[in-house]
Amino acid sequence: MKIRRLYPGSFGANCWLLCARDGQAAVVDPSPDAGTVLDALREAGAKPSVILLTHGHFDHILSLDTLRDAVGIPALIHKDDLDLPNDARKNAFEAFFRQRRVWRTPDGTFRDGDVLSVGDETVTVVHTPGHTAGSVCFLVNGGRDILTGDTLFDGAYGRCDLWSGDEARLAESLRRLASYAPDAVIHPGHGEDARLGDALQSIGI
Repeated sequence: MKIRRLYPGSFGANCWLLCARDGQAAVVDPSPDAGTVLDALREAGAKPSVILLTHGHFDHILSLDTLRDAVGIPALIHKDDLDLPNDARKNAFEAFFRQRRVWRTPDGTFRDGDVLSVGDETVTVVHTPGHTAGSVCFLVNGGRDILTGDTLFDGAYGRCDLWSGDEARLAESLRRLASYAPDAVIHPGHGEDARLGDALQSIGI
């Protein structure tokens, strides 16, 4: 599966396109405007089939509704973050801007261990709570690539001081990521790609 980063998205958030061999694609964390996402899909010769969310914070979903309306595809999120987009306090918009902004509730949910089809390829869900209760990572290409959302960055990890954040659960999630191949490449929600082992070592794991 080919992985393409769209940057900059809103507030420095990365948006990822996962393009399967048969031309189908998943959009992960639609932070740029919908036009930018659609242009990138056309450039890649890919047809979007689903939107996948690593978590429900506003900076990762800014074009969620406009993209859904433009192409008529479902958006999926972990069940524990299902109510975040539609609540300005929980999606952190209110905390940053003292204003209310909400998005429609995603169309469906996934759970830890679910294997999602994107065309003729698959994405495996790994529940990594801590940044939010429903934060996840996505394994692709047999675990050689991991989209880590705001769980793990190159040299840092996600904050836990927003709605449903939990430091103890995040520490457990990071230890779980350490069980995967250290040579796997992480594709985080902010910043640059990194080798999993190096990213974990840089935070003492």
